[in-house]
Amino acid sequence: MTTVADVCRYLESFAPTVLAEDWDNVGLLLGDRKDSVASIMTCLTVTADVVEEAIFQEVDLLVAHHPIPFKGIKRISTDSPTGKLLWKLASNGIAIYSPHTAFDSARGGINQQLAAGLNLEGVQPLLPLENPGHESLQGLGTGRFGECEPMTLNRLAANVTEFLNIQGLHIVGDIQSKVSRVGIACGSAGEFIRPASRAGCQVLLTGEARFHTCLEAKALGIAMILPGHFASERFALETLATQLASEFTDAKVWASQQESDPLQWMDSDS
Repeated sequence: MTTVADVCRYLESFAPTVLAEDWDNVGLLLGDRKDSVASIMTCLTVTADVVEEAIFQEVDLLVAHHPIPFKGIKRISTDSPTGKLLWKLASNGIAIYSPHTAFDSARGGINQQLAAGLNLEGVQPLLPLENPGHESLQGLGTGRFGECEPMTLNRLAANVTEFLNIQGLHIVGDIQSKVSRVGIACGSAGEFIRPASRAGCQVLLTGEARFHTCLEAKALGIAMILPGHFASERFALETLATQLASEFTDAKVWASQQESDPLQWMDSDS
């Protein structure tokens, strides 16, 4: 019989919590480690739709990339949106585990999967761990960068849309400029433009960035590819569901079917 503790141990071995950023809230956030687990659902973010799906499908453990709660809260009640979601989950015996930035930086984590999807070679962390300590953490760190076959920024962006199966994305920079070294930082990671620039990258792939961050990138002479926060991470939660299903064969595992990107592309002719 699989327990919450069993799944936590696996997730912590796959994405060690030591890789998480200091400001983050990772690990088991709600639930009893001794409870049995017959069904696991992964998602990017805990939303009302995700919670209703989890309750309807009688989920035991929700593996949510983005933590809930993210910051400390003083009370859990239905008076607040976060409290309402947590109360519903707790009332239905649904535990929550969030790997978040530990999963971003893991050896087989989101940034590494993006690098592999773009066929980058010689992949290394943009910001290596300063004191990795244990041998299993050697060579790890935050973000990634690697080499690609020389191509235009436009061609690389097309490869990103194909890998992530999305309709479009934003680009900062000259679409005909040549790129051969690519920086990667999933989610909302515009602060990585300087580490990427120092690493000799001509472009940084991240989910989203603020307007002034895009201007800073132009000033630094580094391009950006912005497919959206959801697109840059959600695919890996589907991969994680497959991994969990392979590891825990006595449990039903799937990625949320109700979760969707809140931002949609609109055809100007419609």
